[in-house]
Amino acid sequence: MVPSKDRSHVFTRRHWLQSAGACLGGLSALGFAGRGVGVQAASSGGHRKAQIAITLDLEMSRNFPRREDLHWDYEKGNLNDATKQYAVDAGQRVKDRGGRIHYFCVGRVLEQPDVTWLQRIAEDGHPIGNHTYDHVNLLAQKPDDLQFRFQRSPWLIEGHTTSEIIQENIRLTTLALKQRIGIDNRGFRTPGGFNTGLNGREDLQQMLLDLGFKWVSSVYPAHANTGPMEQPSDDVYNSIVAAQAKSQPFVYPTGLIEIPMSPISDIGAFRTGQWKLEWFLEAVRRAVVWTIENKAVFDFLAHPSCLGVVDPEFKTIDLICDLVKAAGDAAEIADLDQIAATTNPA
Repeated sequence: MVPSKDRSHVFTRRHWLQSAGACLGGLSALGFAGRGVGVQAASSGGHRKAQIAITLDLEMSRNFPRREDLHWDYEKGNLNDATKQYAVDAGQRVKDRGGRIHYFCVGRVLEQPDVTWLQRIAEDGHPIGNHTYDHVNLLAQKPDDLQFRFQRSPWLIEGHTTSEIIQENIRLTTLALKQRIGIDNRGFRTPGGFNTGLNGREDLQQMLLDLGFKWVSSVYPAHANTGPMEQPSDDVYNSIVAAQAKSQPFVYPTGLIEIPMSPISDIGAFRTGQWKLEWFLEAVRRAVVWTIENKAVFDFLAHPSCLGVVDPEFKTIDLICDLVKAAGDAAEIADLDQIAATTNPA
């Protein structure tokens, strides 16, 4: 268990190597199974370091800051001041450590009267990617399944097919980022992660390629979790570590690169499991240790609207940065553009 003192999560290189050995086997033992037929595993492109990404999705989250808060499902882009401040402060914290955070922005955020905070993030060198305009479900089969907002206000999408709505939602976010804060978006993340990603959906893969994206982050591998407020067992932690092998970048048959999200997310831990922070820190520690030991990729997925409530002192982000620093030349903080650049068909 990770102690609660502020600096107790700093580990020596020997410690994390021993911890990694106590977890599960390497990539060669666990493989890339579970992605479906036709998906190519990817080579590292020659990089010899573990690549650790810190990514934050800029959206509001149901059940935060209070468990009874459900209205955010209808206004995902209406970021409150606390969420915006946490996003800015997290970026500064990682920049001070020599790294960058990769943000993903819901387009409706750009409708807010003041977006200078987002401009500051971009000016500080952090990439900002596309997260659709209304946080729509790319695997929806009919318009009603795209987003809660459209169930309440169906006239917004009347007369359009599901595919048309998805494509326009992505296009508008690209346009909003360009016109409002003057940046080109950097990559695409699907709202929600899928165990199979976009495998078998060549139409969506091609849509993203046609919209100018070279990579997508859509896979979120299945893993064990706990019941509400139940402390994770070693079996749960080991399942999360095992899922890291299924979180490695690969290339779809269309040539679109996939950079999966690495379990466990803050939403999975704090909404679904209602974990204590120290339990989450231990899960992240084990996953990052495995990644460093195996020279693999870790894509930490969190949301300032959630993480800022449960971890206001940035202990999780500090833990990740400390583990990378302790690893020396064996690891680096990388954004998803850097990871995509080292991902090639095997």
